[in-house]
Amino acid sequence: MTATFPQDLKQPLVLGIESSCDETGVGIVRGTTLLTNTVSSSMDEHVRFGGVIPEIASRAHLDAFVPTLQESLHEAGVTLEDIDAIAVTSGPGLAGALMVGVCAAKALAVATGKPLYAINHLVAHVGVGLLDGKPDAGAAAGLGAGQLPENLGALLVSGGHTEILRIRSITDDVELLGSTIDDAAGEAYDKVARILGLGYPGGPAIDKLARQGNPKSIRFPRGLTQPKYMGTAEDKGPHRYDWSFSGLKTAVARCVEQFEARGEEVPVADIAAAFQEAVVDVISSKAVLACKENGITDVLLGGGVAANSRLRELTRQRCTSAGITLHVPSLDLCTDNGAMVAALGAQLIMAGIGPSGLAFAPDSSMPVTSVSLPA
Repeated sequence: MTATFPQDLKQPLVLGIESSCDETGVGIVRGTTLLTNTVSSSMDEHVRFGGVIPEIASRAHLDAFVPTLQESLHEAGVTLEDIDAIAVTSGPGLAGALMVGVCAAKALAVATGKPLYAINHLVAHVGVGLLDGKPDAGAAAGLGAGQLPENLGALLVSGGHTEILRIRSITDDVELLGSTIDDAAGEAYDKVARILGLGYPGGPAIDKLARQGNPKSIRFPRGLTQPKYMGTAEDKGPHRYDWSFSGLKTAVARCVEQFEARGEEVPVADIAAAFQEAVVDVISSKAVLACKENGITDVLLGGGVAANSRLRELTRQRCTSAGITLHVPSLDLCTDNGAMVAALGAQLIMAGIGPSGLAFAPDSSMPVTSVSLPA
């Protein structure tokens, strides 16, 4: 039987569970107020492999879930009995990792009798913009107290996703405007870092080294920017708002091979800087183009790659020039976390949308247009 609760609940206390990749996240919110955001990462266990190993991530979630849950409840000063509802990431993500979080959430829902919401991981990244406070800081995302702008877009850049969304309603109307057709930006960073011998995770290493290099020393390709892909504002091409990073990754590999074949020292800092410039140039230019042509006046930058200093800098410059307001949550809320799942769950409750029940299965390719799964 599906648990229910009063539909007029205005400030629901929601526990959110996130396990789509290598972070085990548990967050608790009351309405739009963040009470706690606890994250346990298994990143160190993946370093020697140069990327996330799904089986290792799944086992790490099993080990970390109960301690992370206990810590989160303690920090929030609440018990499971106090919780009004549970929200869990049901997709997209790694199938095994998702399964651990979903099974844990279902077990809690059965044990406590609390309603359960199956949440879209990508839309949840936008949910942090609704949180109006943190225990140890001021505004969580700078978007105001518990409400989103009318003409809002979201640029999500991470190891698994690079997408631009239009958010008409965070609870039931999210549109995908553009996405990567191959590697995500964060994935490209990790692969290029391995080529350059910089280790894992690649994003922070390349971002740091790039400051010592010359981004104009090498002109790497900007994928899907040719006229046949872009088209015009009136006659849009097939990939006007999409990205591709696989060709860029290959170009870096060929560049390194050429230096080595000539017996020359590989200019690692210059290559890192030029690669990073190619990534952030095409991400920011296409995102701003999508916003301008779709009436988006505010855009939220989220995902782990939002920590990249050059991406934040160039995106802010281009948004400002285009009259678009850029919002960047605090870095702990940009990366995968349970607070964003709880925030979206609370919005669904306050909108009067019913829970998902217990029959749903995790969906590793869950489309962004499915904000939550119906019962």
